[in-house]
Amino acid sequence: MATLELYTKGETVWVPDPDAVWVSAQLLQDYTPGEKRLLLQLSNGDTAHFPVDSPSDLPPLGNPDILEGENDLTALSFLHEPAVLHNLRVRFLDYSSIYTYCGIVLVAINPYDQLPIYGEEVIDAYSGQDMTDMEPHIFSVAEEAYRTMTREERNQSIIISGESGSGKTVSAKFTMRYFAVVGGASQQTSVEERVLASNPIMESIGNAKTTRNDNSSRFGKYIEIGFGGKGGIISANMRTYLLEKSRVVFQASAERNYHIFYQLCASKDLPEMRSLKLDAPERFRYTNQGGQMQIPGTDDSADLERTRNAFTILGVQSDQQMELFRILSAVLHLGNVNIQASGRSSDRSYIEADDRSLAIFSKLLGVEGSQMAHWLCHRRLAVGGEMLVKPVPGQQALEARDALAKHIYGQLFTWTVQRLNSALRTQREQAKTFIGVLDIYGFETFERNSFEQFCINYANEKLQQQFNRHVFHLEQEEYMREELAWSRIEFSDNQQCINLIEGQLGMFDLLDEECRMPKGSDESWVRKLYDQHLNSKAHPHFRKPRMSNSAFIVLHFADTVQYECESFLDKNRDTVFEELINILKASQSELVAELFQQRETSSQSVTNGSVRSGKRAAREHKLTVGFQFRQSLQMLMDTLNSTTPHYVRCIKPNDLKEPFMFDPKRTVQQLRACGVLETIRISAAGYPSRWTYEEFFSRYRVLLGGPQEQTQDLCRRALPQLIPDPDQYCFGKTKVFFRAGQVAVLERLRADRLRVAAVIIQSQVKGWLARIRYSRICWAAVTIQRYSRGTLARRLAQTRRYTKAVLVIQKTYRMVVVRQMFLTIRQATLTIQAFTRGTLARRTYRQLVVEQAAVLLQARARGWLARRAYRRVRAAVVFMQCCVRRRAARRELLKLKTEARSVEKYRELNKGMEVKLIQLQLRADQEARESAALRETLNAERDAAGAELVALRSIVQKLESQKLEKPPPPPVISEKEVEERRRAEEKAAQEILQLTQELRELQKEKDNVTCEKEDLSARLHEQEETQEECVQQAVFKASTALRAELDDEKEKYQGLLREFSRLEQRYDNLREMSLLTERTKGHRRTDSTQSLEPLSPSFSPSFSPSFSPLSPFQPSLPSPDEVRRISVTSPPLERSLSVRSSDTTLDQLMEKMDVAKAVKMSGEDLEHAYDAVRVANKFLESQLRKQQSQTEEELEALRLQLRQAISCSSSSAQTQELQEMLVARECECVRLRRELKELRNTTSLRRLLTQGFPSPSRSPHVKPAAVTGLLECRKTDKNRLIKAIISDIRADSALSLPPGLPASVLFLCVRQADCSGDQAHARSICSAAVTAMKAALKKHTNDVDMSALWLKNVCLLHDLLNQHSPKQALCSDELVPLTTDLSDLVRALSDLCIQAYQQLLSITGTVLHSIIVAALLESETIAGLSGSAVKAAASRKGAGAGSGPRPVGGDAPTMASVLRELGSLHAAMTRQALPQSLTEQAFHQLTYLICACAFNNVLLRKDMCCCSRGMQIRFNVSLLEEWLRSRGLQGGGAVASLEPLIQAAQLLQVGKKTKADAEAVVRTCTALSSKQIVKILSLYTPNSDLDERVTLNFIRTVQGLLNDGSHSQPLQLMMDHRRAFPVTFPSSPPPVVSADELAVPDSLKISFLRRV
Repeated sequence: MATLELYTKGETVWVPDPDAVWVSAQLLQDYTPGEKRLLLQLSNGDTAHFPVDSPSDLPPLGNPDILEGENDLTALSFLHEPAVLHNLRVRFLDYSSIYTYCGIVLVAINPYDQLPIYGEEVIDAYSGQDMTDMEPHIFSVAEEAYRTMTREERNQSIIISGESGSGKTVSAKFTMRYFAVVGGASQQTSVEERVLASNPIMESIGNAKTTRNDNSSRFGKYIEIGFGGKGGIISANMRTYLLEKSRVVFQASAERNYHIFYQLCASKDLPEMRSLKLDAPERFRYTNQGGQMQIPGTDDSADLERTRNAFTILGVQSDQQMELFRILSAVLHLGNVNIQASGRSSDRSYIEADDRSLAIFSKLLGVEGSQMAHWLCHRRLAVGGEMLVKPVPGQQALEARDALAKHIYGQLFTWTVQRLNSALRTQREQAKTFIGVLDIYGFETFERNSFEQFCINYANEKLQQQFNRHVFHLEQEEYMREELAWSRIEFSDNQQCINLIEGQLGMFDLLDEECRMPKGSDESWVRKLYDQHLNSKAHPHFRKPRMSNSAFIVLHFADTVQYECESFLDKNRDTVFEELINILKASQSELVAELFQQRETSSQSVTNGSVRSGKRAAREHKLTVGFQFRQSLQMLMDTLNSTTPHYVRCIKPNDLKEPFMFDPKRTVQQLRACGVLETIRISAAGYPSRWTYEEFFSRYRVLLGGPQEQTQDLCRRALPQLIPDPDQYCFGKTKVFFRAGQVAVLERLRADRLRVAAVIIQSQVKGWLARIRYSRICWAAVTIQRYSRGTLARRLAQTRRYTKAVLVIQKTYRMVVVRQMFLTIRQATLTIQAFTRGTLARRTYRQLVVEQAAVLLQARARGWLARRAYRRVRAAVVFMQCCVRRRAARRELLKLKTEARSVEKYRELNKGMEVKLIQLQLRADQEARESAALRETLNAERDAAGAELVALRSIVQKLESQKLEKPPPPPVISEKEVEERRRAEEKAAQEILQLTQELRELQKEKDNVTCEKEDLSARLHEQEETQEECVQQAVFKASTALRAELDDEKEKYQGLLREFSRLEQRYDNLREMSLLTERTKGHRRTDSTQSLEPLSPSFSPSFSPSFSPLSPFQPSLPSPDEVRRISVTSPPLERSLSVRSSDTTLDQLMEKMDVAKAVKMSGEDLEHAYDAVRVANKFLESQLRKQQSQTEEELEALRLQLRQAISCSSSSAQTQELQEMLVARECECVRLRRELKELRNTTSLRRLLTQGFPSPSRSPHVKPAAVTGLLECRKTDKNRLIKAIISDIRADSALSLPPGLPASVLFLCVRQADCSGDQAHARSICSAAVTAMKAALKKHTNDVDMSALWLKNVCLLHDLLNQHSPKQALCSDELVPLTTDLSDLVRALSDLCIQAYQQLLSITGTVLHSIIVAALLESETIAGLSGSAVKAAASRKGAGAGSGPRPVGGDAPTMASVLRELGSLHAAMTRQALPQSLTEQAFHQLTYLICACAFNNVLLRKDMCCCSRGMQIRFNVSLLEEWLRSRGLQGGGAVASLEPLIQAAQLLQVGKKTKADAEAVVRTCTALSSKQIVKILSLYTPNSDLDERVTLNFIRTVQGLLNDGSHSQPLQLMMDHRRAFPVTFPSSPPPVVSADELAVPDSLKISFLRRV
């Protein structure tokens, strides 16, 4: 099938448009060869006719929908300009993707907006990844260059080009930042920091605002970043090209001068800047010409501060910075020097003697003002061997002034670059390889183009030639690698244009020749150009304008540009009077003299950065700017040709600087100029579509047929039948190559074959369905007949059964009726008889009952009346007795009290005691005799009562026997008595009934009152509950906010600890380097262990109370104004005194804060920085503690408010009761305090009486109470103990120890020393233990088990010391507190706990970070699930990248590897019996790291966004969840932190077509932000023919639902995998430690300790 046959009805084509450049249209009818018009329907619905004169005039075809938004332009089926433009527009506007590959070129579109795709988490995601696996990004190009350099050990170059405002500088900065992070992470050096610090300096002195860009680079630079053998940055070097010096003295409308001038003017009010005599930029001629003084959104004063900080990082001292600012200020004042014309014909000029600007200029540069004024207006000429001084006209004097300003700025720019290069150069080792980043100006064309644009466009011509040849070379290498028989590809070679510029008698040669002429002019040079390249022999790339004789036109590769020849010669000469240079050489300023004294021995341009010598150096100043630029450009091309280039083309989407606004005209213009379309044309001229045989077979198997084992043979046999023209394809060794458009032909054939197959399948299925339907109908008819016949038979049988049943029912009914009648009559007879007999019996019984009840009532009533009278009499008697006895008792009590108060009574009692004893004895004898007589009387009475009882019993028996023999006659009751009884009964019944009714009414009232009471109590209870809930919610919200603030403070504090550890390690490295340097010089240093000991800043106590927390550095540190006043103009004595005073103030601050002074180092700056960091850490620690105390106070206040609210909510009665209860409790408390005081006095008195102590209170110097079960360590054995249990302990023996044994031993030794009264010894043991533990942690930075071991010991020692501190011991009567103040060491142990915890997580996190992506995302735990997924586009792109495949098989990490690492950490923490909550926090942090790394890779990798991969990810995450739950770690948030990754996997699996699917996506993905959801949907790539891409309409629907709903997730795109959650150590009291319970093994060798 030919390409012409693709022009069928419904196909998409592109037609030209004057506004949109290209618009899409659909064919309304098939095209047949010979037709002159195509009937099209445009995208807006209009119908149009497209003229077609020949097949070559056919409009370009559109690509299939599956390729819409492809991240590589060369993967498109049809490679042409409209396809490229549409793909870029879709990715930029619909997917918000600013990066797109075009073969080896990265196309970057400036979004004019801040995008969250450049964080450190993105750098980590791209680090180590293949370029084809990730989404296009500037980091991907940087990673490819870095990997190629380390793998092939070959230098690399990244060429970044584009128009002004397209984002070149930003791309270069991000590239350098990537190299700084990747190449400097493991070296712990400051080289990468210096590389990044060079950016703000070069931007301030080399960038300016133009009409197209607010931060346009007005020079080109090539930065070589040198790498060592291990891949770390060790040096850097910068080369610059063609600084636009004319901008110093002239700016066009709406433009600005270089940023540094405006930064200085904005900072004019600073104390150190006042000597520069600066003013607003509107007052200086060199800054007010453009009329644009301020750039919106920028702060010039803050930018100057960043520039100064960058200078400091690069080692430029403050005095040199001020000298540099003086020179820049002098340039501004030079522009304001007023040069006036004089003479008759204005052939002279002069400067007034009192010119203020000249005076300031001379003072700032340290030159003579009169000499400068003279030589600005005069010129020395050599005539006949004599020197003549000639005055110059005013215009020439102004030009001389501007030339001097430009020259001064150029020399200063050169010195700055050289100073930066010297700071970026290291002496440690030689760079093995380097990566160069070229940030050079793009092709420029303005309304008026001058010498600068000519040089810039010439440089772009050279770079474009190198780019075209490199692309062609890559294509050639690919074809040769596959052994193809190919013909030479023609490409646009701009060598003729380059020869026009730089060739023999070219434009530069003629320009230099004209500059050497005494009377050379721009007009004569243009005439020579016309004669050489137009008249004698017309050059195809040179033209003359029609209406001008002072301009020329050059046909560049990118565009046709007209140049105005005005000032070409002056700019090429760059002439400065020698007399002015000599004045500057004699300057009193060292920097000014240095700038111009080296002029003869160093090049004026820093393009080559070399120093020349010999005769050439003597005439170096005669070299023209064009010659120097050609030399530097040639050196650049030689460097680029010797390296492997990587290209970044920056595109400016619009001229309005609007975010995400796409102008197709401007974009196409830049695509043509930067060579992207040329790359596509070169690719399209050959074989742009490339498939491996396996990929081709997998995609087009329906066209090939046959087994998969013979893929290559099948392809070779089937392709000639599918594509008859053999020139349209070619077979390689591993791939099949196709011409442009042939893939679309194969897709069409494949679609036709699938359509035919679908028709066959449909016909078979329809026939099968018809047969099934017929068989079902037949079966249904037979079934209906069978059921109908059965129904009729059953109906006949039922009728017969009904007839027989009727007869039986009639017979039975008649029998039942007769029987019921008989039974009724018999039952009535029996009932009458029973009622009659019962009535008679009841009447007789009632009469008997009435008679018996009357007798019983009378007896009971009389008995009750008698008993009541008796009880009343007895009560009265008892009451009278009580009153009498009480009165007698009172009298006796008063008498006894009176006698008790009298002393004489005791005497009388003592005197009459013997008499009373005798009387009592006599009385006792008499009582005994009376008792015996009474016993005899009692016995006699008992005998008489017994005889009488026997007689009565006999009488009773006789009466009973008589009663049985003859019953008594019933009493006779009269009718009157019966009637009275009946009336009494009725009256009693009525009273009972009335009382019952009243009782019921009272009961009802009681029930109503009870209900009302219950309702009121329920309402009151509900109101109380509501108020309690409100108060609890308010307290909960306040507590939550306070807790969040506390967590933030913890996180900041722990981050500071982490940063402090890093700085401490960095300091150790620098100190070791300085030690090594000192030793090489022959100096001796003390032992490292001695210098390490005072480095623990956490041993110092907290802040002094007099130190203000709001301004911690105010009392001691000098203000920034005072610091800035120290300048180079100050006398040396003042500078030394200021430096000494600053040192003194820092020492005073450290003394106030009790921070140990650092050891003396080789660099004073490092020493001050280290001490300042330690002071800041102590200050932050005190602030954290104060905030904690404030938090506790606020919580207490909230509790008090809660109590008040609850008390106010109760009723007034309850309030009164509570007040009464409170008063009673207070009285009781007062009474108890009084009793307690009396008891203490009694106890103290008893102790004094029994022990004879002089004072009940213990003196503070008294020896503490003795405690048993301790270990005694002598002072001489302290170091021996520390070495035995901490320093020299081995890993194999340490793991066999009981958990926390070293900490227990140390605590027992500390406590014994404290109990013995030796506080210094106890403190020294504890301090040495802390230092040794810190050293042990540093020693085992890669050992999980040992880190867990020391984490356990540090935590246990901290808890033991904290438990026995005086504050904690007051809460417990069992604990004996320590008398030694170890609070600072307890705080140090707390910090060390955090460091050990962070080190433990860092070890496991580092290992996990390298295997997370491969194990969680790439490993196929479910075998064969994604085996059919073939990354066709990625493989086609990866073929030219030269990167090998990833390891697959047993070496590749799997989920088992991740679980193994987590298991080793869990085993280590469990072995050391660390708290469960701490383990949960650790795994919460690690699972967040796993989720963040995996999720970020999903957002950046297109091959991960498919359904099968989502199932794999979900299964892998489920394995991790199951592992966490099996170990009980799900409670600490470890499982919840995996939610974003789980929802991302679910998003890949759910349907993505209808609105219901969109709503389901929004409901499901609650943990994802809207940007993350849209990013995953836009990256979704089908892995089979059964799946489809996510349409733009569905993505817009999801975006609308996310914007309308309450989707309040954060707006960031990437997850910060470096986020560290604050750790909280559980505050559980440790068990009591005793030496008798410790099982100390002999391997520790601590037998020298004695048990006490």
